[in-house]
Amino acid sequence: MNAIEIKGLVKEYKGFKLNSVDLTLPGGCVLGLIGENGAGKSTLIKCLLGIIHKNSGSIRILGRDADTELADIKEDVGVVLDDVGIPDAFKFKHINEVMKNTFRNWDEKSFEEYMDKFSLPKDKRFKEFSRGMKMKMGIAIALSHKAKLLVLDEATNGLDPVVRDEVTDIFYEFTRDEEHSILISSHIVSDLEKLCDYISFIHKGNVLLNEEKDVLLEGYAIAHCTEAEMAELDPEAVRGKKVSKYGAQVLVRRDAVPDGMNLSPVTIEELFIFMIKDVG
Repeated sequence: MNAIEIKGLVKEYKGFKLNSVDLTLPGGCVLGLIGENGAGKSTLIKCLLGIIHKNSGSIRILGRDADTELADIKEDVGVVLDDVGIPDAFKFKHINEVMKNTFRNWDEKSFEEYMDKFSLPKDKRFKEFSRGMKMKMGIAIALSHKAKLLVLDEATNGLDPVVRDEVTDIFYEFTRDEEHSILISSHIVSDLEKLCDYISFIHKGNVLLNEEKDVLLEGYAIAHCTEAEMAELDPEAVRGKKVSKYGAQVLVRRDAVPDGMNLSPVTIEELFIFMIKDVG
């Protein structure tokens, strides 16, 4: 069963359109959503969660129709948004009490364990937390009600590199259960490259691709050549380019360039940058 199936999703604002998005997250996998600010990542996630209403399209989550079964679906979805949404005056005991009355499967013991693991104080009000502490609180909540799907919008934002690494390991452990899946957006592409099975690029409201990470890394490369050599390449092989007085760097499909060409591996971040520059 797919954890998420989005077909033909449209959301229009003045000056912006999420344009007929198709997106699939297979069960037991992690999908990383990559895009620049304003590309539509948060809009897509808010449509998925029913926070904003879509104009058209269909959304299924954990095999259920999000239009008709969203209340039940939310029991199985742990969510961390860029704004965690905890009232400023709340302390640990207040958050725990609210969550006990929100989720049928709330696990108070797990919540306390995550508080300790993330070194979060139980006697401080939420408004006294740093940005990183607030994000860790959101993650602790999302992991404490036996969710089958985590939806994380910039959840590693504001965390120092050591804590980001710890959190990434926690997400990895979460998906060792084949019934668990994660949709995560982040500007920190290195986190996604480490964690994700699938990658989606979103640019100006359009999904440029949705593919297995390993297929992308194996299928694409950077060609180092002259402008004349670049001009001789099959246009179907080229997905982006950077040209300078020193020569050209060209994002190419490995299977569509001549043998012996000077190629180097591509990172997910490089792949994204080349592709969005190519489409403009």
